[in-house]
Amino acid sequence: MSDLSPDAGRPGVIHDLGYRHFDGVREGTPAIARTLFVTGLRHAYGLGRSGKSKVMPFLLLAMSLLPATIVVGVVVLTGLGELPVSYADYTNQTQLLVSLFAASQAPVLFSRDLRHRSIVLYLARPLAAPVFALVRWMSLTLAIFLFTAIPTVVLFAGAMLSGLDKSDQTTSVLKAIALQVLLALMVAGVSGLISSVSLRRGFAVVGSVMALIVLTGIVTVMQNIAYYEGDSESVSVGVGLLSPWSLYNGLANAWDAGVDTPVPVDGAWVPAYAIVAVLLAAACLLGLVARFRKVGSR
Repeated sequence: MSDLSPDAGRPGVIHDLGYRHFDGVREGTPAIARTLFVTGLRHAYGLGRSGKSKVMPFLLLAMSLLPATIVVGVVVLTGLGELPVSYADYTNQTQLLVSLFAASQAPVLFSRDLRHRSIVLYLARPLAAPVFALVRWMSLTLAIFLFTAIPTVVLFAGAMLSGLDKSDQTTSVLKAIALQVLLALMVAGVSGLISSVSLRRGFAVVGSVMALIVLTGIVTVMQNIAYYEGDSESVSVGVGLLSPWSLYNGLANAWDAGVDTPVPVDGAWVPAYAIVAVLLAAACLLGLVARFRKVGSR
């Protein structure tokens, strides 16, 4: 066997089965994590997989891009003085598509390896279970972020072609991108954690849909009832802490990013929304780490 390089990180094991010896350089955990990250991102969009695996992610992406393309065409042809929808609100308006993308692709990254027990190959030395969980979560996070950011870029390009104010549009798009990053962290955490627990793809998809779509609808109804029927602004805003999408909308409203909520989010509620959003993403990541650490210890 060849000697390990000094910076290989955790030592690995190469078994000499009588075949050709390995003479290359052992790159260690960073190279494994990097390859796993890129592979996870590709698989989230069906790249490197069968043809039917590409249908759902690219169909959802096309459906998300179509309204943005129409908006750009209208603005360019009619010479409107502003976009009919803000960048952050466009993501909110397409939340069903974003949630379906996360719900359908999270099992690809988290459930499949557990179901087929190929996870034991990943967690063999030198790759640790926490690293696997972190890298998979990052792959899904970036995939979801790209899903939301691509239509945003199309809208921004249309705004520039229409000659809209560059300063205002740049500020708005940067706000939207920052919010989309936070949203992707939360959605990837929730859907990833559910998929890591549900070994069957169907159960994982249904669970993610319940958490991202059904729960959001319930929260929205409760917010409207609390405000319009109960005449309670604090309850309406407080209920918004229960869903990733209501957290996104509340922070977008507080940041003046063009998203309306039943009650404006201001004052002490702004840091509360931000803290809960970060804690939600962190808690889901810790749950993923605990889940794969348990699997790796078997």
